Amino acid sequence: MRSRLLAVTFEADDPAEPARFWAGLLGREVVGDAGGVLLPGGDTQLGLRFVPGRGGRLGANRMHLHLTSADLDHQRRTVATAVGLGGRHVDVGQRPEEGHVVLADPAGYEFCVIEPDNGYLAGCGPLGELTCAGTRQAGLFWGAALGWPLVWDRGEQTAIQSPRGGTKVAWDVWDGAPVASKAEPGRQRFELLAADGDQRAAVDALIALGAARLGVRDDGTVVLADPDGTEFCVWPAGHTQNGSPPRTG
Repeated sequence: MRSRLLAVTFEADDPAEPARFWAGLLGREVVGDAGGVLLPGGDTQLGLRFVPGRGGRLGANRMHLHLTSADLDHQRRTVATAVGLGGRHVDVGQRPEEGHVVLADPAGYEFCVIEPDNGYLAGCGPLGELTCAGTRQAGLFWGAALGWPLVWDRGEQTAIQSPRGGTKVAWDVWDGAPVASKAEPGRQRFELLAADGDQRAAVDALIALGAARLGVRDDGTVVLADPDGTEFCVWPAGHTQNGSPPRTG
């Protein structure tokens, strides 16, 4: 029993603000739902969702996005567009010789505009990667949970990708540091749906793979934690964003 990855959710003081930013940057539609704002991702691009909560905190965010560039002019235009939409340059310790540009969105979440000719993200589309602070064990768990093959597995750096291609999802223990403390709940999380609509079977399968059950929300959403202790959600059958079928692979 495998689950489907609907979107990655980001908390924000004003969810509409980062939603407008990312819609303008990625050229996506904005779809409201009862709990937040969704930018559907299509078959091979990761969906983004913004909900009320705490905004990002630079240096403490456990996930960030990587955008791809066709050439240097494209990279410059993407950066200029991001700044024009309300993004800002940030210093996270990147070296001058590195070709990527680090920015933060209006909600305080870092992202990178990757240099052109980056072979690792070739063919991944405009939203090339979601990279997460986490261990190889977490990457292996998520590959099994989603049925996505490993496309990178070196040391603690692990990445998976839908069999249809598109956005990669990666894990790495950044700067050799341990996985972030869970004393403070994360501001970012995966939202899943059972592939065949059987939430209970999907949750049981995820627990068998190494997830821990944390609780159930009033709307029936089950909250779990992956092997690193990172929270994620499994939605009940029929509880898809805006009442539409999931469109991420």
